[in-house]
Amino acid sequence: MLGEWFILFVILLIIELVTVNLVTIWFAAGAVAAMIATIFTDSLIYQMAVFLIVSFLSLLITKPFLKKLKKFEVEPTNLDRVIGKTGEVTKKISENQTGEVKIFGNVWTAVSEEEISVGSKVKVLSIDGVKLVVEKEEK
Repeated sequence: MLGEWFILFVILLIIELVTVNLVTIWFAAGAVAAMIATIFTDSLIYQMAVFLIVSFLSLLITKPFLKKLKKFEVEPTNLDRVIGKTGEVTKKISENQTGEVKIFGNVWTAVSEEEISVGSKVKVLSIDGVKLVVEKEEK
């Protein structure tokens, strides 16, 4: 059974290296513990119990520590400055089709839940991918 646990460890390690998101590292640690358990017992049930317990404990122990290390702070970009600003429609925006809006001298693809004609003023609500989400500005 030592060989099977080693193969599982290698597979889990490869998955971890490919994903780089700490997805299977805890299970890889459990597989190593199960390999060690094969020295002491031939019982698959005990080996599985060791695998599951060590995997779960390593997850519980390391997860809070890793959360502190991986604080994701959103860095504002120049794109964020268009949110809340007013632009002018240069190509008609339909409910099911994109149009274009000029804001700060740049032309953006834009979408809206309503139809907006050329020349209308719009307010930028958000950015969805590379498209501005806009609504017609109230006069």
